[in-house]
Amino acid sequence: MAASPKMVTSDLISKLIAQYGCGPIKFSGTDEALYERHLLFDNIVDASDVTLRERYEAVARSVRDLLSQRWIHTEQTYERENPKRVYYLSIEFLLGRSLANNISNLLLDPIAAHLIKEKNVDWLGLLEQEPDPGLGNGGLGRLAACFLDSMATMQIPATGYGLRYEYGMFKQSIKNGWQEERPDHWLRRPDPWQIMRPQESVEVKVNCSFEMTGGSLRADVGEPARLIGIPRDLPIVGYGGRTINSLRLWVAAAPDYFDFQEFSHGDFVGALAEKLAAETLTRVLYPDDSTALGQGLRFVQEYFLVACSLADIIRRFRRSNTDWNTLPDKVAIQLNDTHPTLAVPELMRILLDEAKLGWDNAWDLTRRTLAYTNHTLLPEALEKWPVEWFQMLIPRHLEIIFEINRRLLDEVRARFPGDEGRITRVSLIEEGPSKQVRMANLAIVGSHSTNGVAAIHSELLRTTTVKDLAEMFPERFNNKTNGVTPRRWLLLANPTLAQAISDAIGEGWITDLGQLSKLKPLADDKSFRDNFRTATRATKARFANWLKLKTGERVDPDTIFDCQIKRIHEYKRQLLNALRIVVLYNRVRENPNLEMTPRTFLFSGKAAPAYHLAKRIIKFINNMAGTIDGDPAVRGQLKVLFVPEYDVTLAEHLIPASDVSNQISTAGYEASGTSNMKFMMNGALTIGTRDGATIEMAQEAGEENFFLFGLTAQQVADSRGWYDPHWHYEHEPETRAALDLIFSDHFSRHEPGIFEPLRDTLLTHGDYYMHLADLRSYLDADRRLIELYAKPEEWTRKAILNVAGSGKFSSDRTIAQYAGEIWNAKPCRVG
Repeated sequence: MAASPKMVTSDLISKLIAQYGCGPIKFSGTDEALYERHLLFDNIVDASDVTLRERYEAVARSVRDLLSQRWIHTEQTYERENPKRVYYLSIEFLLGRSLANNISNLLLDPIAAHLIKEKNVDWLGLLEQEPDPGLGNGGLGRLAACFLDSMATMQIPATGYGLRYEYGMFKQSIKNGWQEERPDHWLRRPDPWQIMRPQESVEVKVNCSFEMTGGSLRADVGEPARLIGIPRDLPIVGYGGRTINSLRLWVAAAPDYFDFQEFSHGDFVGALAEKLAAETLTRVLYPDDSTALGQGLRFVQEYFLVACSLADIIRRFRRSNTDWNTLPDKVAIQLNDTHPTLAVPELMRILLDEAKLGWDNAWDLTRRTLAYTNHTLLPEALEKWPVEWFQMLIPRHLEIIFEINRRLLDEVRARFPGDEGRITRVSLIEEGPSKQVRMANLAIVGSHSTNGVAAIHSELLRTTTVKDLAEMFPERFNNKTNGVTPRRWLLLANPTLAQAISDAIGEGWITDLGQLSKLKPLADDKSFRDNFRTATRATKARFANWLKLKTGERVDPDTIFDCQIKRIHEYKRQLLNALRIVVLYNRVRENPNLEMTPRTFLFSGKAAPAYHLAKRIIKFINNMAGTIDGDPAVRGQLKVLFVPEYDVTLAEHLIPASDVSNQISTAGYEASGTSNMKFMMNGALTIGTRDGATIEMAQEAGEENFFLFGLTAQQVADSRGWYDPHWHYEHEPETRAALDLIFSDHFSRHEPGIFEPLRDTLLTHGDYYMHLADLRSYLDADRRLIELYAKPEEWTRKAILNVAGSGKFSSDRTIAQYAGEIWNAKPCRVG
């Protein structure tokens, strides 16, 4: 007989007393319980007047109360044991919502279920009260969040460092098909997870101050100023609740922000200039870098993140260690892409100017402490900052960079005499009308490890992007293929499938995803295939209901959900997907009797505000969706939907419901991808190019269980000199018909000519990302996919084999490799 809710709760409370040290306090059910006290005393309202938002805050604070002592105990254990600690620096952390994730990782699901039943709580409505934190944008930030989850679960002593953005990137809405950006004021209501630590604030010095002139802020160079970094900590709960690490986010403030003399003379705005300048630093994620002002703000953001974080790291190190030479034995700092690269000169400055070490000693310690992850092969994404900005803001760091570069180039000349071209390419300084510091070069030279994030990416990085540096320091280059946390992306996001898997092979996969390989023989088990299909259908229905509530849009869960969700960029080729749909649409228009498996094509993703072509691609997708939706010839067969405001929450609903995952970047341009892994883990079949981690995914599950197509990275590179998209237009009738339909204003009848920039991209300017080169192959793969879908047993078998082959792509595996091969960090058990 199953235990009653009260019996289950009583048993769990006993365990929580031991594990979380809460004493004889109930979670809910009495006036003295955590939930009831927060509901009353935090809001001072009568129980009958409590809103759903206030209920959310009460539950969240009750969960935080439950984990608080364990959180403190984790830090105390690290202080006592003095293990080597990992510090993960990232400009973004795309966390997603915390409440459901923390409840799951703390194993509190039965207690939450008891609360829902006892208090008649609208649980789904309550969860919707929590906004997605505006702390990240895409794969870089989501990877960082998965890594934090894995490090806590694996009991690795670690702290994440980032910035607490007030407005995040932007809220995306669609108006007349166009993306519109609105402020993402995610902190409009109190965030119950953040703990401010003003006593651990950090002072950051820059070589200029700010004054208000003519209504705008102006830098006063040579007049030093101070900024204050105030930390706010968020708990990172490892699965099982044993270890609770921290994510520390810095908020910028001014030390003495109020000039009473200016205020008293009537200059009310000028009196607050220093405060306004300081707070602007952490106002938004990724300021518009199409302007010099936006670029400058981003540069200062990056220095602020590094200066605050390194000051905090060194402060922690010095509490337990007196010998500077032990720094690399106690501290591992991972730079997540080039944004935190100023850690190289900043750590050198600390060791030279504060610790008073000699250059050679300081340089050795710096390199052995720092490690760098590269996330891109795109030249425009390898950051470069003007030398004059260093001179204006942080001149001491520029002196250090110049000296690093002098010594580097001396070494190059000694090893490769007469090779002036190599010296130019390797140099940390890019010469030109405006000299710039190459941040990727600085990160590679100033660290002991440079890793890519997928096998093909690491190979191209080493042999193409930074070939000269890789030849100089071959031992520093390695690969660490990305991974995602199965706790959020399968256990939490897809509970129906997760339960079916646990019923079949047990729950060990939650912390050892390799155990999913036990599903391979079950792919041939009809009973399990039936359970798998039932779980998939239930998940699709759940997504359809959620989408209708959130957006009002209706989708049919009995159609194929064919998805592409990611940042909008030419190389990710949402436009190629759209061309495929236009071809399919044309086929039905030309042959109304054509039998076509009903499909719903789902897009989601944001375009950078200044990326005008990406925004026009969004416009085209929406116009195409409207045209197809209004055409009775294809109604019930094809539906296209662009879902706005792509974030972690949307992904948690859509990815588990997807039948088809489109991973169709131009080969050689996607570093790794992580959404591809999430789709695979949840049983979607991939149609994609041989790019990023998709190559390794196909190796794990078997290429026969993928729909691969298109040019390889080598073929893309080899065809650069002669590729002409006009050939495909002239020789492929369906390609020509699709383009002619677009350029005839069929999808823009009331806005003639609006898609001419697509003609320029695909034909006039040479189709740089080779959409037309891959379209025919894409359509062939699409045909094979549809043929398989008509055979449900075979489709389900391949879907199960994809899940079974996804074990490698857990972030736990990735972190184990970082810890063992780069950081030399060991687990520290919190008793």
